[in-house]
Amino acid sequence: MTFHEFFFTYQFLTIPFVAWVSAQALKFLFDIIASRQIDIRRLVGSGGMPSSHSAFVVSLATVFGISEGFESAAFGLAMAFASIVMYDAAGVRRATGKQAMVLNRMFHHTKGELHLEEELKELIGHTPFEVIAGALLGIAFALLFMVVIK
Repeated sequence: MTFHEFFFTYQFLTIPFVAWVSAQALKFLFDIIASRQIDIRRLVGSGGMPSSHSAFVVSLATVFGISEGFESAAFGLAMAFASIVMYDAAGVRRATGKQAMVLNRMFHHTKGELHLEEELKELIGHTPFEVIAGALLGIAFALLFMVVIK
């Protein structure tokens, strides 16, 4: 089996994976530009611009829509899944990150009375803009591979 055959045989996994990797790479580059430092953890970390979770699930839904039809049950399920993931990224996980920021500040100001083994992770959610950017990236990759390259 050639790479091209493998890639499109498993398109429901390979295309979302490429969208996720691309979003993570962009996030890494944007972080370098913003902070002028290299943080390798940004290659696999959550939070930031664009949302790799959104890129993954929206590309999956788009691949289903193109291959199975936008009226199919598979597309409907994938869109429901994508909606939940994106809502969670911009809602629950973003709020959790804000709470972690407040708790980290509180622990720093207690002068040793309270102790954390390590700081809580603050960058775990997304702004709505980051979620939309990830979703658009996911659509773009699905269209690129399913319509242009295939």
